[in-house]
Amino acid sequence: MPKVLIAPLALANLEGRHLDILREAGFELVFPGLPHQLVEEELLTWLPGCSAAIAGMEPYTPRVLDACPMLRVIARVGVGYDAVDIPATTARGVAVTIAPGTNQDSVAEHTFCLILGLTRQLVAKHNSMKAGRWERGITLPVRGATLGIVGLGRIGKSVAIRGEAFGMRLVAYEPYPDKEFAAAHKVEFMPLERLLAESDFVSLHLPLDAASRHLINKKTLALMKKTAFLINTARGGLVNEQDLADALKAGAIAGAGLDVFEKEPPIGSPLPALENVLLTPHEAGIDRKSLQDMAFSASQAVVDLSQSKWPAEKIVNPAAKEKFRW
Repeated sequence: MPKVLIAPLALANLEGRHLDILREAGFELVFPGLPHQLVEEELLTWLPGCSAAIAGMEPYTPRVLDACPMLRVIARVGVGYDAVDIPATTARGVAVTIAPGTNQDSVAEHTFCLILGLTRQLVAKHNSMKAGRWERGITLPVRGATLGIVGLGRIGKSVAIRGEAFGMRLVAYEPYPDKEFAAAHKVEFMPLERLLAESDFVSLHLPLDAASRHLINKKTLALMKKTAFLINTARGGLVNEQDLADALKAGAIAGAGLDVFEKEPPIGSPLPALENVLLTPHEAGIDRKSLQDMAFSASQAVVDLSQSKWPAEKIVNPAAKEKFRW
């Protein structure tokens, strides 16, 4: 009986159709039962002997892959895969899949949670009320403000639709623009430098790669308005955290809403100590519906590959097909 590791902590106690289809396909389910995301040494304990992994953000390194010759599939519960060494998996014929179209609405909702939390000073107002004070003040509107969307893919489009509903001006930087969508939702494409200069809110929705790492840095932060806010619900590595902290301390921008960090949890980061930030623990893409949808998509990918099907729309390393064997 083939084994599948259910690695994400969020799935540890979640029954649902994602487990049903794995069981029906004859898989034995392996749950680590640890109260945290697996690190490399723990993955080396739990993954050997498994043919597939339903994967979170645990590191699939060459060392891990070499220790697990039976591994055939790494199915990410989500759309990012920067924790997976893609060249190493491809060289070993291990298929890596993502779950496209499952969590963009959750991320978009969380993006606006951060935007509204910052503009309405939600945490400060709440803490003031809990302390018995009645401190009213003038907050900021989002209607009429310019929302700069850096990356107009699935998630960026979902953010744009919500920004349109709030009556915001929408501008976007996107290397591969969908002009039909932009026309339908009144999105203006522009170079990144102009977007940074004109936006009241800059929301990041790019994948993390060599070109986008530290896209937000001392130089690009200097282009933003002093009244602007940075929102990051994509990947922590898009932002140079020290440069951002310096900008926030100096009042070079008004604030930041962050769900992702270069190191998670952000131990040692200068950001949690600042007053003009709103922080959440990398949970933008995970609500009850999106988690179930992502888990089912990942499980279906595992089952498909075990049955000699090739779900091309989910596979991020198609070159692995040449060496892939179940």
